[in-house]
Amino acid sequence: MDTGNTFSNLGTGSQNVISSGTQNNNSGDGSQYNANSITFHQHNQRNDANLLADLRVTDPRDDKKRIQDTKGGLLTDSYVWVLQNPDFCQWRNDKDQRLLWVKGDPGKGKTMLLCGIIDELQATRPRKTLSYFFCQATDERLNTATAVLRGLIFMLVNQDRSLDVYVKEKYDKAGKHLFSDGNAWYAMSEILTNMLHDPRLKGVYLLVDALDECTNGLEQLLDLIVETSQSTSAKWLVSSRDWWQIEEQLREVAQRLSLEVNAKSVSAAVNIYIQHKVEKLAEEKGYSVKTRNRVLRYLSSHAGDTFLWAALVCHELKAVPELEVRKRVKTFPPGLNALYQRMMQQIYDSVISEKCKKFLAITAVVYRPLSLVECGSLYNLSSDTVSDDSESEDDDFEYASRDESKSNLAKLIKELVSYCGSFLTIREDIVYFVHQSAKDFLLNKGYTAFDQILPSGIAYQHHIIFSRSLDVLSRTLRRDIYELRAPGSFIEDISPPDPDPLDPIKYSCTYWIDHLQQANSADSRARGDLQDNAYIHTFLKCHYLHWLEAQSLLQGMPQAVLAIQKLQTLVGDVDWNACQQTLEGHSNSVYSVAFSPDGRQLASGSDDNTVKLWDTATGQCQQTLEGHSSSVHSVAFSPDGWQLASGSEDSTVKLWDTATGQCQQTLEGHSGRVYSVAFSPDGRQLASGSGDSTVKLWDTATGQCQQTLEGHSGPVRSVAFSPDGRQLASGSEDSTVKLWDTATGQCQQTLEGHSSSVYSVAFSPDGRQLASGSYNRTVKLWDTATGQYQQTLKGHSSSVHSVAFSPDGRQLASGSYDRTVKLWDTATGQCQQTLEGHSGRVYSVAFSPDGRQLASGSDDSTVKLWDTATGQCQQTLEGHSSSVHSVAFSPDGRQLASGSDDDTVKLWDTATGQCQQTLEGHSSFENVFEVVIQEPTGDLVGKVWEKGYFIPNT
Repeated sequence: MDTGNTFSNLGTGSQNVISSGTQNNNSGDGSQYNANSITFHQHNQRNDANLLADLRVTDPRDDKKRIQDTKGGLLTDSYVWVLQNPDFCQWRNDKDQRLLWVKGDPGKGKTMLLCGIIDELQATRPRKTLSYFFCQATDERLNTATAVLRGLIFMLVNQDRSLDVYVKEKYDKAGKHLFSDGNAWYAMSEILTNMLHDPRLKGVYLLVDALDECTNGLEQLLDLIVETSQSTSAKWLVSSRDWWQIEEQLREVAQRLSLEVNAKSVSAAVNIYIQHKVEKLAEEKGYSVKTRNRVLRYLSSHAGDTFLWAALVCHELKAVPELEVRKRVKTFPPGLNALYQRMMQQIYDSVISEKCKKFLAITAVVYRPLSLVECGSLYNLSSDTVSDDSESEDDDFEYASRDESKSNLAKLIKELVSYCGSFLTIREDIVYFVHQSAKDFLLNKGYTAFDQILPSGIAYQHHIIFSRSLDVLSRTLRRDIYELRAPGSFIEDISPPDPDPLDPIKYSCTYWIDHLQQANSADSRARGDLQDNAYIHTFLKCHYLHWLEAQSLLQGMPQAVLAIQKLQTLVGDVDWNACQQTLEGHSNSVYSVAFSPDGRQLASGSDDNTVKLWDTATGQCQQTLEGHSSSVHSVAFSPDGWQLASGSEDSTVKLWDTATGQCQQTLEGHSGRVYSVAFSPDGRQLASGSGDSTVKLWDTATGQCQQTLEGHSGPVRSVAFSPDGRQLASGSEDSTVKLWDTATGQCQQTLEGHSSSVYSVAFSPDGRQLASGSYNRTVKLWDTATGQYQQTLKGHSSSVHSVAFSPDGRQLASGSYDRTVKLWDTATGQCQQTLEGHSGRVYSVAFSPDGRQLASGSDDSTVKLWDTATGQCQQTLEGHSSSVHSVAFSPDGRQLASGSDDDTVKLWDTATGQCQQTLEGHSSFENVFEVVIQEPTGDLVGKVWEKGYFIPNT
């Protein structure tokens, strides 16, 4: 007999007893043990099950079955041609051909082709591991790069459970958040890459359908596919429309299988499909042989080698009596868009055309497919919540769920979908578009359908959905909506009641703020809703906790947190009420400006060989600092504000006393012009980048050169200290960025990848990322610890001359000679906004201290202020008579300074919009390439380096 507090039984014949109290447990062979608490070794099995459940975003095998069933089954004769195609055979049989891109126009049968290839590979090479994923733009679960990798990894682990070792290490630390937090893409890409290097997956097949429907992270996904197709033995097969963005990334490495090039084979396959569909239709409708043949001939001659066209026509003919078929079939025009236009005309001619158009407007704008009851919530609300008088005609569809059964509401929605059946379909009580091309058609402003369903624009429709969402939430939400009577319940232990009161409002709970955000960009009503005691304020006062409770029950708290952050941004934008008027008074060139730490002084460096110090309150010139024998290219205040550094074309750097204006030190040693200077965060070091291809580190107390950093083969255009001062970054015309150890002067990393001059570098607030902007039209993000590039931000059509991180590090701004500013998501590398409006090159960009505004200075002589949340231009500041090369916000954000080629600096009051001062006095071009911004306390907030980009300090 053995007694203990914890007992583990793994013997044969053991019994699993997991209740509290002393248990007698028979282990076989007559032995019996007593224990107060018995623990059995099932933890790993439970963990494995949880890992798979948390990893699963979908089961691609089920998606494949659904797709085939929806499209009427997979016909072997419709895809067998590809199995003999030379491009496919070479990809399949040649171990060195590891990436095949199947491309073609919408409706050409790419998805079903991949389904057939999957079946073929599984049948002929069963020992080869196979994983696949089907992207779908209208389903948020299936339209991101992270979701693609989760699906592929899920299938691989399902086929070989030993592969979960690559997931476990990270999963044991992060749990389910590993798959959904802000770093999920990086975790999934690392896991998949490591898996593909495993010898057990040699020659694994990976297939991804509809890359063009991956709406979030496509560029990252393509980079990973290209990289792993070259560095591992994995064989990738991907399909998409023939998009230039995909073509650009796959150009060098992918073999192509174009459906347009193989038109003869595709045409034969389409004819086989048409014959099958017409035979089935004739059997169901009892067509005569003559009718069947006429339909067959017409469809074969007008399908244009497009499966989707034939499928849509056959679907329409199902509702046509045989006597009318011969005549009706001839009314279907060739071409998908022409067919969609005809189907829209049918809707216009129906007795409930207005209802259909409004329903299509909802389905076209929502972020994911809606369930029938969600459709009822968004469509059937009474018009008293929407200021559109025309809504009153929908009385017969008025919020039926309050008075009628759930089944009757579903019946009404199904009837409405049937009228829109050319565009919509229902699967498992979810309303989908029949094809992505159908949604694209409705949202294409080039077709009349857009004006018919969205006559007031997309932003207006977003506001309607937002208003109806808030109304149904107000009607439905209440305390303890599941009547649990137990606030501390675990979500796993909760079973929703039947009917579930949250079913009709699941969509509204998650997306009401997203629709508000989209409406706010162009609909003044949304801005009114954000005022005190207006619609949103009233809702939150009554239902904020109820909404959080609902989100918790729906396991949507991460989305709720993000939604509140978006709302906070929107409210902040409303409170921001600066006039942003035009500030005039400058007469010639100023390239950049520098605020002192307390904001009381402004420094400007000029082509007249001088530096001037200005009183920002009075606009008076306090000091003219003379001593350079050539143009001054850069200036910087020390963190304590007592020193000013200036870099000149005369190859020297000077340190000045800002109180007396006396030159304290002349730092000599460069043999070329000094383009940029920067103080370290503690003020003890000064860095200078020069045309002599070197960087020098100086002791600011003694003026001695501590280190000469050699290695660049071209002029150094920009330098930047990391927030902790331990690293220095330098960007050069030799197309590289170098990271230096400021203590030893050793080059830690040479960051190669740009194909032309690097004009600007910037550290992220936490120092973990470095951004570099180049003449080759790209911005690159680098990992400062490893020197590896994380992202290449492509999109500019000309050189990038300035980059800036937002204060929170989540956004990066880039200003380009292509006349645009772009805002990038630093986590995903996606372009969030393209800010268009300048008519000349953009020389400088700078974030406001709170990150809500971005300023840009341009060759068109203007400064523009942008809303970083919406991308909207708030104000255009006109008045300079020449190019604006530098912009900088004061530490408190109340002032904006702009330096121009018109020889002046302008100070703008951001609260009143009044011109406070016009700072004149330079006799020639102003060339100030660096601005140091500090708090009055002397704490470093950040720097604005060459041409005005902002680097916040942590």
